[in-house]
Amino acid sequence: MIRIIDYKAGNAPSVLNAINKLGYKADFARNAQDIEDATHIILPGVGSAKATMISLREMEIVSALEDKVLRKGIPFLGICVGMQILFEHSEEGDVNCLGWLKGKVVKFDSSKVRVPQMGWNKVWDNYFYFVNSYYAKPENKSDVWGTAEYNGTFAAAVRRKNIYGAQFHIEKSGEAGLNLLDKFLKEGLSC
Repeated sequence: MIRIIDYKAGNAPSVLNAINKLGYKADFARNAQDIEDATHIILPGVGSAKATMISLREMEIVSALEDKVLRKGIPFLGICVGMQILFEHSEEGDVNCLGWLKGKVVKFDSSKVRVPQMGWNKVWDNYFYFVNSYYAKPENKSDVWGTAEYNGTFAAAVRRKNIYGAQFHIEKSGEAGLNLLDKFLKEGLSC
């Protein structure tokens, strides 16, 4: 079963709609028990890193996620803030995050670019929809899966083994986003 983590500030219904449009069945996960049967786990993102971490801890789902993703190798996709909290620390709310990937999340320099970045930006050979004030700085360059340009090059997508992250909103990125989501659900992501 594809499970979408539904926390207070998340974007779970939009992700569910995208998955259904592709012809897959999925359901929300609102506690640790809901991910016991997960074949894929998606953490959508809207809101701040701090609020997201607080919500996940209140749901008492963090240790269950670590078991499924880190130990059992279930495919995991973090979208927007869902990608950012994969790292060790975020400047957004000065919060420690999941720490599954080494690195930190920092704010775009608002003296040089409009913050938040809002709109379409190119990753690989397609355009995807972004809404972000912060971006990840992975410590391991091998974790960078795709980049985009906004006041310089930044990590727009990350990947390590069964863990994937997209700074852009896959579910709001039209055909390119649906194709990427479909590849993830088929466990064959590569770009």
